[in-house]
Amino acid sequence: MAKAPVLTPRDIDFPRWYQDLINKAELADNGPVRGTMVIRPYGYGLWERMQQEMDARIKEAGAQNAYFPLLIPQSYFTREAEHVEGFAPELAVVTHGGGKELEEPAVVRPTSEMIVNDYFSKWVQSYRDLPLLINQWANVVRWELRPRLFLRTTEFLWQEGHTAHATQDEARDFAAHIHRKVYEDFMVDVLAMDTVAGRKTVKERFAGAINTLTLEGMMGDGKALQMATSHELGQNFAKAFNTRYLSKEGKQELVWQTSWGSTTRMIGALVMTHGDDNGLRVPPRLAPVQAVVLAIKGDDAVLAKVREIGDRLAAAGVRVRVDDRTDTPFGRRAVDWELKGVPVRIEVGPRDLENNSAMLVRRIPGGKEPVALDALPGMLPAILEEDQALLLTQSRERRESRTVDVTTIEEAVEATAAGGWARIPWASLGEEGEVKLAEHAVTVRCLVAGDGSVPDTDDAPGNVAIVARAY
Repeated sequence: MAKAPVLTPRDIDFPRWYQDLINKAELADNGPVRGTMVIRPYGYGLWERMQQEMDARIKEAGAQNAYFPLLIPQSYFTREAEHVEGFAPELAVVTHGGGKELEEPAVVRPTSEMIVNDYFSKWVQSYRDLPLLINQWANVVRWELRPRLFLRTTEFLWQEGHTAHATQDEARDFAAHIHRKVYEDFMVDVLAMDTVAGRKTVKERFAGAINTLTLEGMMGDGKALQMATSHELGQNFAKAFNTRYLSKEGKQELVWQTSWGSTTRMIGALVMTHGDDNGLRVPPRLAPVQAVVLAIKGDDAVLAKVREIGDRLAAAGVRVRVDDRTDTPFGRRAVDWELKGVPVRIEVGPRDLENNSAMLVRRIPGGKEPVALDALPGMLPAILEEDQALLLTQSRERRESRTVDVTTIEEAVEATAAGGWARIPWASLGEEGEVKLAEHAVTVRCLVAGDGSVPDTDDAPGNVAIVARAY
């Protein structure tokens, strides 16, 4: 009788495979309130690595970290009508505290534009205070009707950036810089995730923005996932909060603003982009554990050797874990590390010691081979970089092979139903066609220029709409 697979195969039930992997790889669990989640240590370790990489890029762009309150007076949400309308269905409102009804209800932040702008209006007085570049690492709450771990949860973790500038050009350039040099660089260089950088249509823009830039990734089942967005807010919030500065010419001027964010959704994207039927595959540059050294048996000499190997790899700059839990069967431990997607396993037993070697198991391309113990510290960094590049290549090849050029709405719907994306001239589709696509649960993920770059306007000649079913 065949042994049952650890995970539901992807080609049989992709959503069930995803849930199985989240559970078996110990990434997260459902929280006690519907739509919330508990991020387990291994899953949180992935988020910490994402934070480290993103935070460095954000600070290099000139932003500083700050923190704003979780609770926002409800009255703040009456100041920018479009923003309020966009978030109203998702708001969680606190009406009681300390056993009494509050004089004014407080909204649990769905995003911080409102409270940040209240303080920007106090902090910005003259052109010398600009640009004001703030980032916040926090949690937010949006009442999600159809939750799915990491992808859509009522509470999630994220970073949100908020900036104020003297001119529209400065704001536009900064939003574009975050889009390409922070988000895209991180996703391609660290997450090994191929993305399409584009411009959201008016229908899909962030509430209150005059332009939204997005990065869209193709998941293993051909659906799209919005990875991160960067918004030009124009002067909408500046007008609502009267955020003005005294210019060099002595005139009172409204500031121009941006906001931008990325979330724990990226962990879900990591699973669906790189995972296979054996579990997660973590890009080496991201991996909290790049290599695990496993003792096959509890022999004293074996235990001493795996610890020595761990020390040598750590000295070589590898993020390494030693697994000497020989009271747990070796096969179970090997499967657990495979599920977690650790790029490299180094397995050592008594017979390996006799040969002064270890079994090197590579999670990303697959396969195993014996290697000399002395060679490990020197060869492992190159192997990890090779496997990092392979994941990006596979992600890009998937998108390219499953994206087709079409000329009609019917062809676009057919392409997405077959598990891929479609490219259609925006001039042929337009806003009316976008509405018709939505009737088939298909959306315009973004607009790109004919050469693949990000267009300056929605109706620029040659704009192409990227069309897909999405999470």
